[in-house]
Amino acid sequence: MKFAVIVFPGSNGDLDMFHAIKDELGEDVSYVWHDETSLDGFDAILLPGGFSYGDYLRAGAIARFSPIMKAVEEAAAAGKPVLGVCNGFQVLLEAGLLPGAMRKNAKLKFICKPVALKVKNSETMFSMAYEQGSVITIPVAHGDGNYYCDQETLASLEKNNQIVFTYESELNGSINDIAGITNEKGNVLGMMPHPERAVDSFLGSEDGLKLFKSIVKHWRDQHATTS
Repeated sequence: MKFAVIVFPGSNGDLDMFHAIKDELGEDVSYVWHDETSLDGFDAILLPGGFSYGDYLRAGAIARFSPIMKAVEEAAAAGKPVLGVCNGFQVLLEAGLLPGAMRKNAKLKFICKPVALKVKNSETMFSMAYEQGSVITIPVAHGDGNYYCDQETLASLEKNNQIVFTYESELNGSINDIAGITNEKGNVLGMMPHPERAVDSFLGSEDGLKLFKSIVKHWRDQHATTS
């Protein structure tokens, strides 16, 4: 399986994402610069954290117009796994690939620490390696992680089981403590916590590795062949 790590000017989670895939997961991975226009040959797309374009205007608002985003949209439409972490989540929201918007943290302070997450939906291609309702530890590092949507959108997210992760306790003001959601199709996941920074016990937690293992398992199940 081949992963693409999209790199925008200001990305800083790209190295961690690359390490998680290559060294911990043992899969093929390449960096793709923001001005590329094709993602042909890649099986999964990863948008890392950071401060794309300095977070000017709004976090992710400028990156959303990068040339590579058309290819990201095409990959999503084709059903390929697309994961946006932190700033990557913000870019997916700005691009309309996920519903809702991101606001500044409720207390207007940058939050950087390990947090407890509850797995609300273990039946997605990103979460199938987790047990339903289990609590995992994943670090966060964001100043604009306060997820918001209107009540109609929230009802739709809940009805369609699109809420994959929630914070175990109030963290940043996010509506219903939402930490990660998918699109209706289930192949695009945006989350504020950083699973790529929780892939080895040396980092304090291995809980994030199961997310990437889920992606690989789903891909192999879909591409399994029999003689």
